[in-house]
Amino acid sequence: MKSIFSRTKSGFQPAGRPPAAVEMLAAAVSAAGLQPVYGFAPLSAGVITPSLSETNLHDPAAVASAIRSALDQVSPRSRAVTLIIPDPLVRVFVLDFDSLPAKSAEATAVLRFRLRKMVSFDVEHAAISYQVLEQSETLCRVLTAVMPGPVLAEYESAVRAAGYEPGVVLSSGLAMLEGLGDSTEAVLAANLSRSTLTTTISIGRDLLLYRTLDLPEDPLQRFTEIQRGIAVAAAYYEDRLQARPLALHYAGSEPASEFAWDVANPGLAVVELSRRAKNGSHAKAVSRCTAAVAGALAGVQ
Repeated sequence: MKSIFSRTKSGFQPAGRPPAAVEMLAAAVSAAGLQPVYGFAPLSAGVITPSLSETNLHDPAAVASAIRSALDQVSPRSRAVTLIIPDPLVRVFVLDFDSLPAKSAEATAVLRFRLRKMVSFDVEHAAISYQVLEQSETLCRVLTAVMPGPVLAEYESAVRAAGYEPGVVLSSGLAMLEGLGDSTEAVLAANLSRSTLTTTISIGRDLLLYRTLDLPEDPLQRFTEIQRGIAVAAAYYEDRLQARPLALHYAGSEPASEFAWDVANPGLAVVELSRRAKNGSHAKAVSRCTAAVAGALAGVQ
């Protein structure tokens, strides 16, 4: 994993990211360039099934073809792209340490040791990336992303087979957060896919909450879990900040009006983070919020 979302400006700078991004969705590949222009290529059902332990890409040639088609629609000026991975595949933590070694290799070893009891997959061969959120003489808060190495290799191989190079890797939820900017106000946000709900709370360059829930396939149970997930995040916001959240910034696979119905909280205004792409082949497909691909390009010149 080459980079993760950072509320600090250390590490991999947004301005240094590739000028195009591609997001891997369960039923499609979505892309964006700087103009802004968007690309889209549908996938047959079952071609991508996000999993931490099983094969994800069941027709690698079809996935590579979709990546090539989506990116060719935005005509990127370089072969390097930001690759956006489904949320279920990346575990994200904010970890506290007394201190962390300055050298990346030593810091990664410390993080790998801590993560052994926190994830269900092989940490020794996992891809790990981190950013320091806060550092003082007595505390070091570190945003850490970890993903099974073989799973990451599947997605990166598909990008290379399409003729492009994965220069930066982000989870969908972290890419979405990049689009929030550097507001000094606390922001409650949600990223919804077919199979997961990721809730976050950020303040400026800090991250207070990052939580990904697996959603059941049953519609009624899914509805219940979405309500519960948002309620837990809102309660955490109120407990931590001593104020009720008034807005929920939203990105996802369904329109904001439908998501607001699922949330069923009249005191919480649902605000869509990014417009829905309508140009090109997007007009012929189910509209998809552009928050992740647009967020991945935030700050890129």
